[in-house]
Amino acid sequence: MVSFRLPKRSKVDEGAVRRVADAADPRTLRVYRWNPDDGKNPRIDTFEIDQAATGPMVLDALMAIKDELDPSLAFRRSCREGVCGSCAMNIDGQNTLACTHALADCEDVVKVYPLPHQAVVKDLVPDLTEFYAHHASIEPWLHDDGTPPPEKERLQSEAQRAQLDGLYECILCACCSTACPSYWWNSDRFLGPATLLQAQRWISDSRDAATEARLDDLDDPFKLYRCHTILNCAPACPKGLNPAQAIADIKSALADRSE
Repeated sequence: MVSFRLPKRSKVDEGAVRRVADAADPRTLRVYRWNPDDGKNPRIDTFEIDQAATGPMVLDALMAIKDELDPSLAFRRSCREGVCGSCAMNIDGQNTLACTHALADCEDVVKVYPLPHQAVVKDLVPDLTEFYAHHASIEPWLHDDGTPPPEKERLQSEAQRAQLDGLYECILCACCSTACPSYWWNSDRFLGPATLLQAQRWISDSRDAATEARLDDLDDPFKLYRCHTILNCAPACPKGLNPAQAIADIKSALADRSE
């Protein structure tokens, strides 16, 4: 019989338990912890906060833990408005933004992990170096045709502008890409849902003069066609976007071009 052995350090241990004293409305969170500097296994720490004394979102609870129970807890945050994507993490098995995910919508015991299938920098902070490199590779800026720029703005009709709806709103939180099995298996070469949605944003822009070059670059068995339409990406997007549709539109554009 085949025997599979995981590395010794891959086992997740049970961690510390910390509680706020005299909580009027206690709520328990189980949080993934890992410190690259202490040589220990990952662990799950249990924290009990007072909901009556904190805000309504999971990010508020994490900030209360950091302020009152464990200042060493590491996580990213910035805008607290669902705009920057910094606080993306896995909450109760769902990739989402901690700043817009309400405690009221969570399980009784809230389970908080970093985004899946990414190397962890520390605790809830994933290493998104490769994710950002993929995004940079599509050259996410406007390419002109070399003619002198207009004196004012580059104009679009209302219909042309509408082509960008559902694309420009992406905040690069990586929730969709880290929910995609194809990205887990081929993240070194498959661009992933978020980057491909961003690519379609520039392909769809009537002001951009590099559409053919962009399609040429994406016409690749790994960059684009490792998408197998599993459709994990759309439900994972906290902004309600549909990366799968954007990927289908790119494939359709390439098919139309080859006819």
